Amino acid sequence: MTDVLEAAPPHLATEGVARLGVLLSPEECRALQALYDDPAHFRSRIVMARHGFGQGEYQYFAYPLPGPVQALRERLYEILAPLANRWAEALGQARRFPPSLAAFTAECHAAGQRRPTPLLLHYRAGDYNCLHQDLYGEQVFPIQVVIALSDPADYDGGAFVLVEQRPRRQSRAEALTLRQGEAIAFAVRERPVQGTRGVYRVQMKHGVSTVTRGARMTLGLIFHDAL
Repeated sequence: MTDVLEAAPPHLATEGVARLGVLLSPEECRALQALYDDPAHFRSRIVMARHGFGQGEYQYFAYPLPGPVQALRERLYEILAPLANRWAEALGQARRFPPSLAAFTAECHAAGQRRPTPLLLHYRAGDYNCLHQDLYGEQVFPIQVVIALSDPADYDGGAFVLVEQRPRRQSRAEALTLRQGEAIAFAVRERPVQGTRGVYRVQMKHGVSTVTRGARMTLGLIFHDAL
């Protein structure tokens, strides 16, 4: 794992999405991909078509998380928590997030959210992920991270898609293609935007466009646990 940024990029605060750079080497990416076929690492497998989520599948890791996944989750939470607190304050929320993932996880577990949410997502030709928000209970950390594990030369399509809906405006979409090992951070549900009449909420959803060739795998890091 390469060094993670010391602070959240300014673009994340202003746009709700930001590239974090390449955090995993090709070897580390391949090692995480290899875990997918070993059910001992996972608590559940979701076939998206069965639930109307899209095409493709994903698996949620079980506790204890693999070492690299745990380390990334802990470090990224630490650098994102200050921005999460600024967003909460701007939105008039009393909620404040503790500085460590361990403390926040304890709050999730106290609220009944005890199931880990980091996951591996696997798409083949014809697969896609519908626009959605990753909400698993009342405890919600407002930022999450996706890391590309596949080399983009090995597939076509499969762009990461982020859509924002501002009040009384049409939706705006952004499509991003990631290098192998590259991470992006983005808003889970909403973010504050400063307008001429004060701060307002922008709703965010994300998904994946259709993979037209090859296979695409990503690591998803969600910081709140699930009910």
